[in-house]
Amino acid sequence: MKAALDEAQNAFDLGEVPVGAVLVHRNEIIATGYNQVESLKDATAHAEMLCLKRGAERLGNWRLIGATLYCTLEPCAMCAGALILSRVETLVWGAPDLRHGADGSLFQVLNEAHPIHQVTVRRGILKEACAEILQTFFRERRASCKVRGPGKIDDFGAGDRPI
Repeated sequence: MKAALDEAQNAFDLGEVPVGAVLVHRNEIIATGYNQVESLKDATAHAEMLCLKRGAERLGNWRLIGATLYCTLEPCAMCAGALILSRVETLVWGAPDLRHGADGSLFQVLNEAHPIHQVTVRRGILKEACAEILQTFFRERRASCKVRGPGKIDDFGAGDRPI
């Protein structure tokens, strides 16, 4: 999880929502990723999605059987679905995502029995550290928006738009 936190820091440093992911296979890190939604201008460029893609490329197989994905934030429904479809054996996540989480915080994607594959989940690993980097990021974002003045919103690089 500490390596995933390092990836989250990479996202933070680039002004991206600081979520990091690391894929481990046979006790070796085979892929890493961090959120790149803004820089790639792609809503699907979540840390988990990028990490799974890189892991499949590394193994030469989309089936990531025996792999464990470490992620600093509870996955959304898109990423949870990708974990199932990729046949990831285990997911380890840090902080819950009350707005988008698909492991029980909002949706129940990973908790439902799946006819083909079930992901084993470990929750809340280094929860405080994983939550802290997100809280710091959004605290700084809100502070910079206040400086810009009331009635404006900063859409992470898309410029100001009236509310």
